[in-house]
Amino acid sequence: MNIALLQLCVNSGETPTQRWERVEQLLAQLEDSETELVILPELWAVGFSHFERYAAEAECLQGTTVTRLAAWARRLRCHILTGSFVERTPDGMYNTMALLDAEGCLLGTYRKMHLFGFASRERELLQPGQQARVVATTHGDLGLATCYDLRFPEQFRWMVDHGAEAFLVCAAWPKARLDDWRLFCRTRALENQSFLFACNHTGEMDGCVGAGHSMAVAPDGTILAEAGEEEAVIWLHVDEQEAKAFRERFPALRDRVPMK
Repeated sequence: MNIALLQLCVNSGETPTQRWERVEQLLAQLEDSETELVILPELWAVGFSHFERYAAEAECLQGTTVTRLAAWARRLRCHILTGSFVERTPDGMYNTMALLDAEGCLLGTYRKMHLFGFASRERELLQPGQQARVVATTHGDLGLATCYDLRFPEQFRWMVDHGAEAFLVCAAWPKARLDDWRLFCRTRALENQSFLFACNHTGEMDGCVGAGHSMAVAPDGTILAEAGEEEAVIWLHVDEQEAKAFRERFPALRDRVPMK
């Protein structure tokens, strides 16, 4: 499977329109690259720290983000994880991501379960999702997670128990906790013997600097590719059968002892 992580620079003073222009420029660069999966960061259009803009920029599930990226999925003939957006529903607003197939069809969605409350208004403004999610695709069963979820290993183990062999993570992780980011990405992959593809943003928004360092991690915890702190596209090829093969070679998941 050929994968592209679009590490976007998200800065204060930009508009969603300007960010969309850059995202579409990056997507255009992937034409003829045989990319099969594209991943974008968390709340990249509105900006995670722009809490005062959440309500104004909120959209329905089939709104601008899904509709516009579905057209790119068809154009590139690849799956796209939209990154997340503020979803508006009758029950409130959610931090939601969507996974699209190469026809631009919606395969599944995930609403962020663990909302961030430390120096953040996310928990105040949004509703938490109620269900972890694994989505069946032509590239295997993919578990979906968002940023702060990385700190909660039980969510990732649930996804493995429900068939996941790879995790797709979108994030707006800060540079102040970069060491945590690198540790959690490797740990969640290693302890679950699964691939992990994590797309973060960079840039500065309202005093919070994005960590960047989007990465791809192998089921044995090896970092296969990692960005720096600039806007970048990470492109790599992985053998999607390697998670299953590694679990056979080193069957740690089979050796689990149920806790009572």
